[in-house]
Amino acid sequence: MSKIPEPTPILNRLRAAAALPALIESGLRDSKLAKERAALMAEFCLWAQETAPKDDPIAAGLVREIEDGLARVKTLLETFPG
Repeated sequence: MSKIPEPTPILNRLRAAAALPALIESGLRDSKLAKERAALMAEFCLWAQETAPKDDPIAAGLVREIEDGLARVKTLLETFPG
């Protein structure tokens, strides 16, 4: 059985950033999130991604999740009227 790594501020930040794109998408689609707020949340994801350690495979997986999510958010923000 694989061991779950110790939580660190960096991994916790990456986990939070990996979860945000789905929340941003949902908030925009339901008109419960302003475009400006969504953009700020996406900026947090970018910042978290940039602070990720390059040699950690767990962090690398989270960075890929963030990149995929932000690509979807970017597309949605470009078509969002508000």
